[in-house]
Order: sequence, then C-alpha cells, then structure tokens
Amino acid sequence: MADSPYVFEIDETNYNQIVLQGSRQVPVLVDFWASWCQPCQILMPLLAILADEYQGRFIVAKIDTEAQQAIAAQFGIRSIPTVKLFRDGQPVDEFAGALPEAEIRAFLERHLPRASVGSVAEAEQRLHAGDRDGAVELLKQAQLEDPGNPRILMAMAQIKVAAGDFEAAEQTLSSLPPDEQAKPEVRHLLGQVFFGRIAAQESPDVSSARLAEATDDSAARYRQAAHQIGIGEIDAAAENLLGIMQKDRAFGDDAARTALLKLFDMLGDEPSVNRYRARMFNLLH
Repeated sequence: MADSPYVFEIDETNYNQIVLQGSRQVPVLVDFWASWCQPCQILMPLLAILADEYQGRFIVAKIDTEAQQAIAAQFGIRSIPTVKLFRDGQPVDEFAGALPEAEIRAFLERHLPRASVGSVAEAEQRLHAGDRDGAVELLKQAQLEDPGNPRILMAMAQIKVAAGDFEAAEQTLSSLPPDEQAKPEVRHLLGQVFFGRIAAQESPDVSSARLAEATDDSAARYRQAAHQIGIGEIDAAAENLLGIMQKDRAFGDDAARTALLKLFDMLGDEPSVNRYRARMFNLLH
C-alpha cells in the first residue's frame, strides 16, 4: 500500500498541493483514520487496492487524525474512518465506516470520469475534422472499454447523421435509456434526423430566385426549410415554415406546424424559440 503511486500521506505541508490543488485535476478521496481504529485498518488497504485498479482516475489522501488534529478539526471529524471526496478544491460527498467493496465502488462511480471519456472526446474532434473512419474506430474501442457510456452511442448516432443514415441514427438513439433520450443533445440529434430525412427527399435549389418562385410551392419550401436547418440557417428555415402555415395550413396534414414544434424541441432554450413560438401561436388563432 505504501508503494502505491496513488496513495499519499497528508500533513500541513502538502495538504494544499495534494488535496485542494490535486482535486482540480482528479477526484481525491481523503481518508481520515487513526492507528488505533480497527475499521480504519480494514478500509485503508481496500482503498489502496481500488486506487491501483482505477489507475489514477482518483487518488487517496490519508490523514492521521491523531497527528493532524488541526486538519481533522477543520472538517469536524468526530468518528473514523470518515472518507470525503474532493473535487475542484471542495468536499462534494462522503461516507463513514468501513463500507463493503461494492458500496465503495458505487460511491466512486458516481463521481469519477468514465474510462472512455478521452476516447469519446477525441472521436468527436476527429468527426468535426472530417475523419469519420478514425472517429468510428475510436468509438468502437471505447465501447469495448466502457459499454455503458451513453456518450458513445450519441457520438455513433452523430456519425450516422453525418453519413445520411438517418434510420440507423434513430435506432441508435432509441436504444438510449429514457433519461438520456430527454437530454438536449439527444433531442438535437433527433431533430437532425427528422429534418435530414425531409431534406434527403430532393436536393433543393436554395438560391434567392428559386425561393421567390417557390413561395407558392409548399413542398419545395418545406424541403428547403429542412435543408436550411441542416446547414444552420435556422431563422430562414423558421420563416419558410411559418410562411407555409400562413399560406397553406393544410399542407401535409399541418406538416409545417409539426416541423416547427420539432425545431423548437431541437433548439431547446435558444432565445429565438419564444419569438417564433409566439408567431406560430398567432397563426393558429
């Protein structure tokens, strides 16, 4: 245990560096203990084993409450072992007593960065840089390391959207747990799927002249709005959909209103949503 690179003895000379500053880099598990405490002797080796197993995803800081009474008093330690988890220089959670290993693992998993977080971030960077194949390989590896990470599925769905495989993207997103499906980034991807399918029906001519000609062609304006959303021209798309509602409310069984609602859900808390929602409401009444 003493040889572990992830376990540190703490005193007043290194407390700030290892616990406060260190917790801004990785979570720090601070173990308040004493040599006469039998449960402490049970817990301490287990924490060291877990620290080695997790390979630096957290570190253990051991504080002997007998030798470091000032630090113990600062945190009001009244019983030992007490374990506090620090992040960004502050204690964010704690437990008392020599918990079973399974409970300690569950405690850690609530706070530790997932093993695949670096791979997923790199995959997203590669996708934005146009390296779709490289992103896929990284995500496949990440899925082997961390199969329960929903961000991997989100990134996979993003790649499928970029490739125009909207059915596969939707299937991937639908496999996420319900609480993940409710997140803004997933709703945004589902919106991309919805509008991507519409835009794929026909390649629209988005020139100004063609738009002027298409103002009475609801189908053309509808596809054009979907294309505009795909390239980030949200205001122009909303104007097209509102224009359809105003001139041809019956088009596609009220398809423009349905598309606007999907757009609002996709945009979440964007300030423009309230403005366009009010205009849609006025057209309905």
